[in-house]
Amino acid sequence: MELETGRPSDRRPPFRYSALTRVWFSDTDAQGVVYYGRYLPYFDHARREYLRHLGLAAQWHGDQEFVMRALEVQYEAPAVFDDLLEIFVRTSRIGRSSLTNECAAYRVEDDRLMCTATLTVVLIDTATRQPVAVPNDYRQSLAAFEGERLE
Repeated sequence: MELETGRPSDRRPPFRYSALTRVWFSDTDAQGVVYYGRYLPYFDHARREYLRHLGLAAQWHGDQEFVMRALEVQYEAPAVFDDLLEIFVRTSRIGRSSLTNECAAYRVEDDRLMCTATLTVVLIDTATRQPVAVPNDYRQSLAAFEGERLE
């Protein structure tokens, strides 16, 4: 049995998956709140668990890889040391060679929205560094999980 640190969730539609993370002391800045850049590893963790859950985590190492193309982050409230955060993630769009993921971080204790992000990754050929089409089986796995919410 493979242990997952995330799980399917229907608590926050249109999200269907979430992962937990804890704010460590090293994640905080001189003001005692989560340093803004630390949300990106939280979102990467949730995306990785989401892909692992879908059986897609082991793909795209070697000849083809997804690379970050664009990122937009909105900060809503300050998280502090030892807060437990639930990070929701979903794929909202699949283009020819790109995927768009949406993420939202909520503090578990009071269910307060802390931060949101939209991330776009592009599948590239690692030798040429040029975009390549997202394969149909990858698309189908995401579409089967996301359903009608996927563009």
